[in-house]
Amino acid sequence: MVFRQLFDPTSSTYTYLLGDSASGEALLIDPVFEHERRDLALLRELGLQLVATLDTHVHADHVTAAWLLKQRCGSRIMLAAAAGAAGADRALQHGDRVAFGSRHLEVRATPGHTNGCVSYVLDDQRMAFTGDALLIRGCGRTDFQQGSPSRLYHSVREQILSLPEACLLYPGHDYRGLTVTSVAEERRYNPRLGGDVNEGDFSGYMKNLGLPHPRLMDIAVPANLRCGEPEDPGAGAGEPDWAPLTCTFSGIWEIQPNALYDCVAGGAGSAIQIVDVREPDEFNDALGHIQGARLMPLSQLAQQAAELATDRPIVAVCRSGARSAQATVLLQKQGLKQVANLAGGMLRWRAEALPVEGGAV
Repeated sequence: MVFRQLFDPTSSTYTYLLGDSASGEALLIDPVFEHERRDLALLRELGLQLVATLDTHVHADHVTAAWLLKQRCGSRIMLAAAAGAAGADRALQHGDRVAFGSRHLEVRATPGHTNGCVSYVLDDQRMAFTGDALLIRGCGRTDFQQGSPSRLYHSVREQILSLPEACLLYPGHDYRGLTVTSVAEERRYNPRLGGDVNEGDFSGYMKNLGLPHPRLMDIAVPANLRCGEPEDPGAGAGEPDWAPLTCTFSGIWEIQPNALYDCVAGGAGSAIQIVDVREPDEFNDALGHIQGARLMPLSQLAQQAAELATDRPIVAVCRSGARSAQATVLLQKQGLKQVANLAGGMLRWRAEALPVEGGAV
């Protein structure tokens, strides 16, 4: 099984990717709207197909990417029926199973933080994803969205801490940099729900937290009740349209050699600034260089970036694509927005038998 834990630093939200290696099918738990591009790039790089997004509840601190991912790759939207959200493809009930290839997650209702909270337990009970019901040495608050200390106490004790002691627990958030805990740890060390804490102790603790409401609550909750669909779905797409580009998991826009050649051969290339960031001796070595490329070694690029036109797209080129990836980041920091990396660099360009100036035949 493929497993990745991803993080949104703005809301301290964890997103989880689970994939079945044999079938290539994958799930995303609690995807964040702003990271849709990152998540799709990771799926593509791992060779996985997203079949569904699962939210643990209606979030108050970020907007889910469920709707956006459905538009991009046709994944199904799933969350608890009790959440009352519009637009879900499957309204989950306690005891349901969500399959991905030969694996599945079991749905366990764990209300209390909100009325529609669920936790997802892997088929072999080695992992569980607890959303905000149970955090590492803590739990979600219970003072809004139908929150209830009593319900949360029983949810955690009966549905999560009843799992095998070795079961790893992955929370929806962490604000201290912690990533994972276990049933055994939380039974023993959770100050709110572990040890000899009873329902009265827990309720008294939760009713006196005195926390301010989440800053984005008035935006996030209505959006998440629509499964993340914007009020104006056509606004703000923000995808580059000057060439066929893909975004890598590291956030770098890339253009494939044949796509760049098609742009150049078709005449569109006259608008594209090709910037070769190798050293001068490499520019005319055996690999040669792309016709019309401008030599700007990476070591001098920051000083020379002002010479580039700001209204024309840029493709950065190097030997393998590594230095030019760094160059795209540098150019963006210099205020140039339409920047892409030539995937695979001159090695790929030559491997695909595309024309060069200079170089060995």
